[in-house]
Amino acid sequence: MADLGYVGLGVMGSAVTRRLLDAGHTVTVWNRTREKAEPLLEAGARWADSPRAVAESSDVVFTMVTNTAAVQAVTDGPDGILAGLAPGKVYVDMSTASPANTRELAEKVAAVGAQMLDAPVSGTSITVEQGKASVMVGGDEDAFERVQPVLEAIGPRVFHLGPNGSAVTMKIAINLSLAVQMLAFSEGVLLAEKTGIPRERVVEVMLASVIASPMVAYRGPLVLGHPDEVWFDCHMMQKDMNLALELGRELEVPLPTTAVTNEFLTSANAMGIGEKDFAVLFDVLAAMSGVETEVLA
Repeated sequence: MADLGYVGLGVMGSAVTRRLLDAGHTVTVWNRTREKAEPLLEAGARWADSPRAVAESSDVVFTMVTNTAAVQAVTDGPDGILAGLAPGKVYVDMSTASPANTRELAEKVAAVGAQMLDAPVSGTSITVEQGKASVMVGGDEDAFERVQPVLEAIGPRVFHLGPNGSAVTMKIAINLSLAVQMLAFSEGVLLAEKTGIPRERVVEVMLASVIASPMVAYRGPLVLGHPDEVWFDCHMMQKDMNLALELGRELEVPLPTTAVTNEFLTSANAMGIGEKDFAVLFDVLAAMSGVETEVLA
């Protein structure tokens, strides 16, 4: 068992932390709002007053925060994680952030004698809770081998992909496909629905067909009604799409379906539904098709 730290207790961060606690690890946590930490504290986690304090008390410290700016906010400064690292410690960032920033941050971590891995998770909080998520890892092989048993407590499929930045790049490549698939699925549902086939029946048949990827299987039913809990809202998805488009320009890889889908996310935000799960891409397309949905009724 290891002394671990976790900074960032949103929906995903909380799910990951709970799995680490269930595996028997000691986990010290910090979040901007302590309220989100309370269920984990009741489950045995320990509270620290700053990201630095988390790093000081941990052999391995994790972060999972919103974006690149948030990573910088919890790592830099006198109360940041960098100030609490020391030789022999490992810092693991599970955020989906800029690969360039990830590489720069790894150099700062190395300068204090510690090691860094980028290790984003592919899946939702539900797949994490079920033990079905996968973890992608970038960074030095020896640091990966040290942390691998801990990562396997988060998800059974752990992939080391290369140097720092490799894993977060892979996560961006995966996430762009999530939104593109959702938009394509929505097109098919609406096309069939407007011929008179009930939406529920359309979804049932599609989920039994060859297009039923894991993403479509768990998010496709959301076109029938959105849950109260938001898994991944439009703003967060658009952040990842913009990271993908930025990489596409840098690497000269055309991303036409990503660009089009990104505009639908912009529409969702403009229509006031950007706080909902990005499955509302269906509702945006439905509105353009003259089909009423509960979200936009």
